[in-house]
Amino acid sequence: HHSLSKPCLPLPVLQAAHCQMIKDLSACLLGQSLRVDCRYENKTSNPLTYEFSITKDNRKHVIHSTISVSENIYRSRANVTMHKNLVCLYLQSFTVSDEGVYMCELKATNDYTGNQIKNITVIKDKLEKCAGFSLLIQNTSWLLLLLLSLPLLQAVDFVSL
Repeated sequence: HHSLSKPCLPLPVLQAAHCQMIKDLSACLLGQSLRVDCRYENKTSNPLTYEFSITKDNRKHVIHSTISVSENIYRSRANVTMHKNLVCLYLQSFTVSDEGVYMCELKATNDYTGNQIKNITVIKDKLEKCAGFSLLIQNTSWLLLLLLSLPLLQAVDFVSL
């Protein structure tokens, strides 16, 4: 009984390169949201379809997908942004009940190597805060700076008296 999908063998360079579409899957906390970054290598300009799912209690729940239908409870809280070489899932109001194994599945149209899949186990207490600026942070940074500099200004006034 042979499955149709070819294994990724490191021997032929081309084959290995072709199998290495998803490079990295990482998760972090952005405020109250979970952000899952699925980085991939762009081998083709063909449209990319994706699926983010979570497996918990041995059941797979589709969170956001262009491949299959996502579950309502997740769809309303999730959104996905696509950038060059990165598909990003945001899951709002992330709680302990959203812990589990998150899976990113990518498929390029007309790519016959099959779907690329990578997993990451997400546990709330073990998540790092997201590094890098999001638009939200950029918009609030001047406010933060203002708040941070207020005590300084008061101190300076006090000295100049």
